[in-house]
Amino acid sequence: MDDSNTLGIPLPDPRRNVSARGARRLVHAPDDRDSLVAAGIYSDGRKVSAPDSLQEAFATLRETPDSFAWIGLYRPDENEVGEIAHEFGLHALAVEDAVLAHQRPKMERYDDVLFIVLRAADYVDETERLVFGELHVFLGPNFIVTLRHAEAPQLTGVRSRMEDNPQLLRLGPHAVLYAIIDAVVDEYQPVIRGLSNDIDEIEEEVFEGDATVSRRIYELSREVIAFERAEQPLLDVVRRLELGSDKYGVAPELQRGLRDVADHLVHVDEKVTAFRQLLRDILTVNGTLVAQRQNDEIARMTETSLEQGEVVKRISAWAAILFGPTVITGIYGMNFDNMPELHWAFGYPFALALLAGSGAALYAVFKRKTWL
Repeated sequence: MDDSNTLGIPLPDPRRNVSARGARRLVHAPDDRDSLVAAGIYSDGRKVSAPDSLQEAFATLRETPDSFAWIGLYRPDENEVGEIAHEFGLHALAVEDAVLAHQRPKMERYDDVLFIVLRAADYVDETERLVFGELHVFLGPNFIVTLRHAEAPQLTGVRSRMEDNPQLLRLGPHAVLYAIIDAVVDEYQPVIRGLSNDIDEIEEEVFEGDATVSRRIYELSREVIAFERAEQPLLDVVRRLELGSDKYGVAPELQRGLRDVADHLVHVDEKVTAFRQLLRDILTVNGTLVAQRQNDEIARMTETSLEQGEVVKRISAWAAILFGPTVITGIYGMNFDNMPELHWAFGYPFALALLAGSGAALYAVFKRKTWL
């Protein structure tokens, strides 16, 4: 029996797993894992079955006419993804993306199957950091499969709200898809509030002269860019879904809901764009303030240096004034026998006059030069 489906996707040996590099390694069989978070079979807006395994979900869906399956998986292995791909005829390229993860938000259509990648975001108050999650969605005529690769987004609330609204659930897999997208977009609002609060704090730190604020501005700018990479491509996905709504028979009520989601995304995108511009402006202002503080410090140091120079000049001037009399007294204090005016009657008064005159002359010179 051939071990691949009609699309060429190999059916994996349940005892082994093949990595992206082709290396084979032993893994637990799917039954040993707990990647199946929830599964439901829905008909006419009501849940008719809650299977406990993928095999049970597939069998129940085949046996229940006019129904669809909603299967939620958390970090499934390649075996489980292979089972999903074989059962619903998923394209090999989409399956490869779902296994490898780390994709940007996008939408690909393979015949009547949609493959959508969503990026959830969560603001953690304790660390003031953003945490991102990745969600892959396969949508077909009678199924919707979600593969989460992180804790976020939690879809339990979405499932509960949809099951409490049979009229909306009756519209089929597209209603579930739009509810999931709406939930992801709603989670962007706390992120916007958290980023806005961080920017307000940074503005205060900038004008308070915090020395570490430049680093925080840079880190927050990186987070805003990461958030922009999560929400901006999703806007294109929603717009493409809007354009294809009539072609693929999406109910008018769902189309109105999708337009509302698009409006929210536009608001989020405008906020993110404003945040990026504001952070650039804050960084410029911070650089200006840092330069101004440096200039003030240089001016203060220059002023101090000038004051020290004035003091040095005064000290030097008085030292020079005292140096003249010191030389004269040193000469007359050598006590040689044959010195001029040694026995002159006016020698002592003359020496005193010479000492005073030399000091007065030097004082006058330094005073004229404003050293004193």
